[in-house]
Amino acid sequence: MNMQSSLPIVRLMPKADARAIRFGFPWVYSNDLVTDRRTKAIEAGAIAELQDAERQPLGLVAFNPDSRIIARMLDRDTSAVIDKAWIATRLKKALDHRERVFAEPFYRLIHAEADGFPGVVIDRFGDTVVMQPNAAWADRLVPEFTAALQEVVGIKTVIMNGSGRARGLEGLPEEMKVVAGDAPAAPIPVPMNGAIYMADVMGGQKTGLFYDQRPNHAFNAGLCKGAKVLDVFSHVGGFSLAALAGGAESALAVDGSAPALALAEQGAEAMGVSSKFTTRKGDAFDVLAALAEEGETFDVVVCDPPAFAPSKQSLEAGLRAYERVARLAAPLVREGGYLALCSCSHAADLSKFRNASARGIGRAGRSAQIIHTGYAGADHPMMPQLAESGYLKSVFFRL
Repeated sequence: MNMQSSLPIVRLMPKADARAIRFGFPWVYSNDLVTDRRTKAIEAGAIAELQDAERQPLGLVAFNPDSRIIARMLDRDTSAVIDKAWIATRLKKALDHRERVFAEPFYRLIHAEADGFPGVVIDRFGDTVVMQPNAAWADRLVPEFTAALQEVVGIKTVIMNGSGRARGLEGLPEEMKVVAGDAPAAPIPVPMNGAIYMADVMGGQKTGLFYDQRPNHAFNAGLCKGAKVLDVFSHVGGFSLAALAGGAESALAVDGSAPALALAEQGAEAMGVSSKFTTRKGDAFDVLAALAEEGETFDVVVCDPPAFAPSKQSLEAGLRAYERVARLAAPLVREGGYLALCSCSHAADLSKFRNASARGIGRAGRSAQIIHTGYAGADHPMMPQLAESGYLKSVFFRL
């Protein structure tokens, strides 16, 4: 019997842009789909066949009536079966790319839509992975993902981190659990750019480490030989530990989280650079203002804040916050020094973010050159049809 014939069918409204879907756009919003009693009865996370208004098939979608993104494209082939073997095939493609780019098994293994797994993020830490199933279809298939990760990648421990804003938008509960293997008893040391980072995969932010900034850490480290460095919103020491690995004279890491700073200190110790590394816990804006009052200056200042503009609604307030970061950070940079400003808000595109940063630098009475713009690393591929997948921007100014 053909399993596919039993799949529910969902249909685009006549006004919806079927061409965008045909050309690779991966999402269908709820107001573009015919929703009747039948579609409303389809379970969150079910696989359905998507058709255009003329009943021509467009592909298989993951359906969620509880989400504004009501359907996510999984496969253009309507005869595909979304099971462990399907996951394994795509996982192998993603793994091949990472193994070509990185010498060691520490990277983002799956970057959601861009790797063909809508709403799924998987970060690899050696033979341990942290998986974030941020879409209902993937939440239902955690056992299949786990088995495929063990078979294709040779993973021993799979941790499911079901926390964060995205799951709430999908109507999914928050939960954290070890799905396979044993939870690591201590933070996992991760070598990157000559530095060692401590990843708390059970209790840290997101998956425990941010791999996306790797190329920007490296570019910044190249500016830091013999330099005095300030790393604000440092998390576990992202920019500061790489700067010390690159020959910085000293680095000060500032963050609001005591556990994150403790992990940064452990990393510095593992690298043998504790004597050059200091931390300061506090609100970043307050600490920037305090450092200025203390008359402190640095050769290189980096600010890598959380997403101030996570949505279009928060864009204006977010841009004002980015401007304020630049205005407070610029006075701390010595003449001829460098200021790196980062944004992980996809709602604030590069030009808006760059303009807000430049305004802040100008309001601080400094003039600047832009010397480099950096993005996420090659383990965070961008889906050309989905601007949201290219969220990270790092703009380097010389003041």
